[in-house]
Amino acid sequence: MDYKEMLKKAKENLQGSCRVCPVCNGKACAGEVPGMGGTGTGSAFTANYEALENVKLNMRVIHDAKDPDMSVTLFGKDMRIPVFAAPVSGTTLNMGGKFSEREYISWVIRGCLDGGIYPMVGDTAVDAFLPTNLEELKAAGGEGIAIIKPWENKNVINKVKMAEEAGVFAVGMDIDAAGLITLALHGKPVGPKTVDEIKEIVESTKLPFILKGVMTVDDAYLAIETGASAIVVSNHGGRVLDQTAGVAKVLPEIAEKVKGKITILADGGVRTGIDVLKMLALGADGVLIGRPFVTASFGGGAEGVKTYIDKIANELKVAMILTGCKDIKSISKKILYI
Repeated sequence: MDYKEMLKKAKENLQGSCRVCPVCNGKACAGEVPGMGGTGTGSAFTANYEALENVKLNMRVIHDAKDPDMSVTLFGKDMRIPVFAAPVSGTTLNMGGKFSEREYISWVIRGCLDGGIYPMVGDTAVDAFLPTNLEELKAAGGEGIAIIKPWENKNVINKVKMAEEAGVFAVGMDIDAAGLITLALHGKPVGPKTVDEIKEIVESTKLPFILKGVMTVDDAYLAIETGASAIVVSNHGGRVLDQTAGVAKVLPEIAEKVKGKITILADGGVRTGIDVLKMLALGADGVLIGRPFVTASFGGGAEGVKTYIDKIANELKVAMILTGCKDIKSISKKILYI
């Protein structure tokens, strides 16, 4: 599938909810929540993009990293590249409404699995969406992760059980959705959690548990205390709190303190394979990508999703060759120009 043609088709199908800008930096859609933009001034979205854009690489070409190994194993699953499709949901609320949630998530799931990575499916204010997402994931053998909003604990635990029944290999909670306006608009209150509240949820399942929405060292330490298996350094794509720092700014300090103690994933402004390399060099063990998977699916269905994965995999391979990284473990801050 031609990538540029896919983007053109996506722009038509998203019906103004996303402009599919040449540079997805959050400026054209600032304040468009619901929609695909960042909340308030939109600066948290743009900060994600700019923080990552400002990270520069050291080019090295005298080495033996001729055919880098990009594969990793995360949560017991072998992956072609260390990338997950982030849990983006809400076709009606945020994506123009042309396609159903089932159509969209089926494309993301199938495209990811065809592309050698795994999808994360999400939870929204529309009660039917998570069951729909889990039905599609179950039909694909449960090969993915379910991320649940920070509802009251009883509700979260019930949804964890639903995810287990679908066969997922990990579950999590996007605690960064604690102030998400799209939920409040539908009378579905969410909120922050204490360590003990999160422990109760983590202990309700034997699956690896992921806490998405950690932006400080203090919260990273508290996440370890809850018994979680992984964190996602994330500000929810700039959609929950205006004026937050970009993820690439806060990731290095968090990684310095907790690397090796808990799996570190990161998202925010990742668009290319070079961006993936940067996040790994800044300390992430794996990366989540959100908005580009919406564009890819709306522009080309499952084939569009796989086309995008192939694109970032090729970009990552070239970037690893030109920075002298023979495998994912060899990626470090040494490749960064600081």
